[in-house]
Amino acid sequence: MSDFPSSKFERGKIFAKTGLKVGTNYAKHYIKSLNGSNDSEKSDLHKETAEQVFTELTKLRGTALKIGQALSVDQGFLPDEFAEVITQAQYKVPPINRSLVRSIIKQELGQYPEMIFKSFNSEAVAAASIGQVHKATLKDGRKVAVKIQYPGVRDTIASDLSLAKSLFKRLVTNSIELDEYFEEIRSTLILETDYIQEGKSIDRFHKRFTNERTITPEWIPDFSTGRVLTMTYIDGIHLGDFLESNPTQEERNHYGQLLWDFFHDQVQDHEEIHADTHPGNFFLTNDGKLGVIDFGCIKTFPEDFFQDYLRLLPTHLQKDEPEIKKLYTRLGVLRDDPETSPKDMQYYQFCLNYGYAFAMPYKGDRFDFGNPDYKELIRGHTKNAPVGNEPRGNKHFIYSTRAHLGLYHFLMKIKAEVNTKKSREIVDEVIQ
Repeated sequence: MSDFPSSKFERGKIFAKTGLKVGTNYAKHYIKSLNGSNDSEKSDLHKETAEQVFTELTKLRGTALKIGQALSVDQGFLPDEFAEVITQAQYKVPPINRSLVRSIIKQELGQYPEMIFKSFNSEAVAAASIGQVHKATLKDGRKVAVKIQYPGVRDTIASDLSLAKSLFKRLVTNSIELDEYFEEIRSTLILETDYIQEGKSIDRFHKRFTNERTITPEWIPDFSTGRVLTMTYIDGIHLGDFLESNPTQEERNHYGQLLWDFFHDQVQDHEEIHADTHPGNFFLTNDGKLGVIDFGCIKTFPEDFFQDYLRLLPTHLQKDEPEIKKLYTRLGVLRDDPETSPKDMQYYQFCLNYGYAFAMPYKGDRFDFGNPDYKELIRGHTKNAPVGNEPRGNKHFIYSTRAHLGLYHFLMKIKAEVNTKKSREIVDEVIQ
């Protein structure tokens, strides 16, 4: 159990150590910059600091590492070097030791792995924030993935959120509204750490989306508990390895189209959304399908929010400012009339311009996410986002944006050109 610091005191020390390292590194750079420093040195600083932060966060795993994952979906706030290193938090965390793995399986499934499975690879094939995955074979011959939750993860949710909340409360003026955001995160993390719930999500998505373009695992409930999740094994190549293979533009477009269509197929159903769009959860199979795994973060949005969120796309394309103002007001971004409130005018102008940029892929029949000008446009808007001391926007933006913006950044990394005609029609159909 020593692999996982579960007490608030132990985790608080690591949080503090991480903050101290970041502060020290940048203080040293500032002093050095007084005597002159170049961009290469600054880039090295970002990378070195990110690697140190990643090292400390991996000791914490759990909720703390989920924060690292949120940061790694590069929304323009982090330097490129920093975001690339922190992306490792998605699926390259150092695993817990073998004896602990055996102990957890024995406790959860009643027997040690060698008694349950025909074969069980004690080396983890992937390790992420709240659990790690082992490849195994059932006695009936089926190849499976066995996800084992790190011990004590659920117990750290409250303490980690408390530490994060105490920090944010110093920065915002309305802690009551902040409570609403943190409650949304807490309730989602509770579900993410319940592997029976994830198994049920796997089951639903397998029935909905396993077809000629997409493949999802099948849940094996007889070998699953709240802390051990067994599913059929799907092999494929993740984003990093895909890009290292020097893919052709046609291959990039194919992968990107699969991702784009999967997201909009979910929008068309408007039942549940896979809200964790990051490189560790998607891959390209050997036969060219999109493999989708990890169904812990599945969101169902209230119908009124979902409709208003989708309406932002056509209203921005039509540049219908009166309707855009109404939508941003209903979605909690605007609190006063921008014409009479300078603060709200600042938020409105940012959202208006960012919304135009965000809606651009839906403007024509095809869109090139590999266009560097578009990437800089998105990054430019997010870097210039208004920084206020109060939370703005509906709490459901936390995960709708995570899914949608995560998709954009995924496609920009792939540099894919995708057909967007059908998706535009889907959006129009859903909001009718």
